[in-house]
Amino acid sequence: MGYKLIPGQIAYPAAFPDSSIGRRAAFMYQHLWVTPFQADERYPAGEYPFQNAGGDGLPAWTSANRCVEATDIVLWHTFGMTHIPRVEDWPVMPVERAGFRLKPVGFFNQNPSLDVPSTARQCRQESA
Repeated sequence: MGYKLIPGQIAYPAAFPDSSIGRRAAFMYQHLWVTPFQADERYPAGEYPFQNAGGDGLPAWTSANRCVEATDIVLWHTFGMTHIPRVEDWPVMPVERAGFRLKPVGFFNQNPSLDVPSTARQCRQESA
């Protein structure tokens, strides 16, 4: 039993991988990462992304090739948006939605609503 990740809108970053932000936030070039749980691994770009040359965070943690079987894991999902600006987007951009859903999978061996008892008023219509 677990959850199925259903991604929403995702976008590839416009920054080049060898740019300053591309080196410091290299996690953004992959949409899905899996690591074994470590309490000190909290931020995908590492602890201090503005104070390092890059390479920290998810790229470093996954390059260690640690086993993810029979252990607690962390699923890192990178999502975002990019759009072509319109005149209507200035000076205040309207709402742009981004996100994902987690859908439960394997919690039941059949639909749990199949054995819900019917109510007395299930099909009765009131006469006026």
